[in-house]
Amino acid sequence: MKSYLITDPKYYSNDIQTFENILTKILKNKAPDLICFRDKQSKNSEKLIKTFMRVCHQEKIENIFINSYIELAIKYQAKGVHLTSTQFDKIQFVKNSGLEVMISCHNEKDIENAIKQKVDFITYSPIFPTPNKGEPKGLDELQKVVVKYPIDIIALGGIISNEQIEALEKTGVYGFASIRYFV
Repeated sequence: MKSYLITDPKYYSNDIQTFENILTKILKNKAPDLICFRDKQSKNSEKLIKTFMRVCHQEKIENIFINSYIELAIKYQAKGVHLTSTQFDKIQFVKNSGLEVMISCHNEKDIENAIKQKVDFITYSPIFPTPNKGEPKGLDELQKVVVKYPIDIIALGGIISNEQIEALEKTGVYGFASIRYFV
């Protein structure tokens, strides 16, 4: 099962040097298969992305995604963009730019739309209780969509322990994504 690290300024800081130090330490301790820069609040996102890309390359991480910032993903040659559930209208633009597309899905309608538009991966969330993310889907719902839909699904939301990851593996899900698990 693939592991997908997502950054957040709450845990990584938006100070460039602190961000670099924390990210480097985490990547040396836990080597994710995919990684995403996600920061919806900092005023220095481009500088952080530049640092993020450099650290990922130094640590030999190839599957690098940028959340929402399409132009910066293109500029810094990320492998792909992780779009939010409000960015379905951006899928074709990202695909036409040569980047892989991952999109956040929260229901079966979203999943069907993502498949129709031929995205590369989806995240499905929240699986477990997560602050401010609504009612969790749970493992049974996750397994149902994994079996039903022909797309690589990455479970997201409230994944903080090895026990949860072991339970996720039993669903046949392609991977798991987390912010807090990796910190």
